[in-house]
Amino acid sequence: MKQPSSAVWDEKHLRLGVKAAGVALWAWNVETDRLTMDEIGYDLWAIPRDTEVTFEDLSAHIHPADRDRVRAAFDATRGLVGPYETDFRILIGDEVRWISARGRGDDEGIVGDVMFGVFLDVTGRKQAEEANELLAGEMSHRVKNLITVAGALTAMTSRSAATKEEMAHDLTQRLTALGRAQDLVRPVPGQTQNAALLGDLISVVLTPYDDMGAFSGRIRVSVPRVGISEAAATNLALVLHELATNSLKHGALSAQAGLLDVGCQIENDLAVIVWTESGGPQVTAPASDKGFGSKLLSRIMTSHFRGEVIYDWPSDGLIATLKIPTKKLGF
Repeated sequence: MKQPSSAVWDEKHLRLGVKAAGVALWAWNVETDRLTMDEIGYDLWAIPRDTEVTFEDLSAHIHPADRDRVRAAFDATRGLVGPYETDFRILIGDEVRWISARGRGDDEGIVGDVMFGVFLDVTGRKQAEEANELLAGEMSHRVKNLITVAGALTAMTSRSAATKEEMAHDLTQRLTALGRAQDLVRPVPGQTQNAALLGDLISVVLTPYDDMGAFSGRIRVSVPRVGISEAAATNLALVLHELATNSLKHGALSAQAGLLDVGCQIENDLAVIVWTESGGPQVTAPASDKGFGSKLLSRIMTSHFRGEVIYDWPSDGLIATLKIPTKKLGF
């Protein structure tokens, strides 16, 4: 086999390869604490090029929660055998970047008092990992909720069904409706979801939670005839499903005489959706909202809708007011 020309591995070509890969080179004098970086390194840390910097200068850019850990990790590298890798966050204005510092420990490759290594921008990978962790937590929470909801729907159906055949029929309808609601919460990849009417969306999500027998009609929806975009429909369906699940477990929908009213008014550029529960068990405001469901609901309202949710706790129910800019709903 013909060997590649030595010119392929000369300094010029190596530097082109390093630059193409976005690898920042650094050299650290362990005695003076001075760091020397190439242009990619200075740009990565948003420091003017050719500026003399020390580790302490770079530390000013490291996220406060990571700073002590990173300092200790760098100090420990001289005692490590083999390669090391340390990931940490840096702050560039309001932007958070994830950096991976890599090298070899135990003074391997040290020249005099100078150690060498690289910085890599791994922000994209870290964001993907965080998104996967959030998705895993959301799916775990969803599965637990679905099991609870299925049990509650079974109990609800048994109260109104006269025969086992009627119960089987009604329960099947409920679970089918719950499946349709879940499609709104998490659309199937590759399928197109059309924009819907706000009232239709709310009705589809809440249908599984209504009684079909003697107590039919205890969920009442009254909203203006307005459309809602695909992205907004998915997120609002998730919010409504979370509220309904909590109501079925702890609130008005857990009681035979409980009622739920969902109304909406358009006030200037704001859609105000009011979720009102009554006739349920006596409730008190929770001590905290640290549960995953509460955090998920709050995150959707603030991050996706740039809105807010306000809770009031009358003794026999809950009033949740969702305030969402109409442009976020696609009006």
